[in-house]
Amino acid sequence: MTDITPAPVARRWYFNIPIFGWIARDLSRDFEGNIWFAIVMLVSLIGIAVLTWGLPALGLIAVASVPLIFVLLFFITLG
Repeated sequence: MTDITPAPVARRWYFNIPIFGWIARDLSRDFEGNIWFAIVMLVSLIGIAVLTWGLPALGLIAVASVPLIFVLLFFITLG
């Protein structure tokens, strides 16, 4: 009798990044169950950065999110 095993998840280049790859593999397997974990971790990392470096960290995060907000505003105006 042959053993039927599920095919492994496709190996992407970002799966090899130490911490980000672990999160990406979990999200690719079970997106609905792990998205809240990823959001809480992102907010925690922002909080740790602000506690460590203060307002410059918060300012750099805001500057880095400007392109994302512009794209979001563009899609909102399309209707």
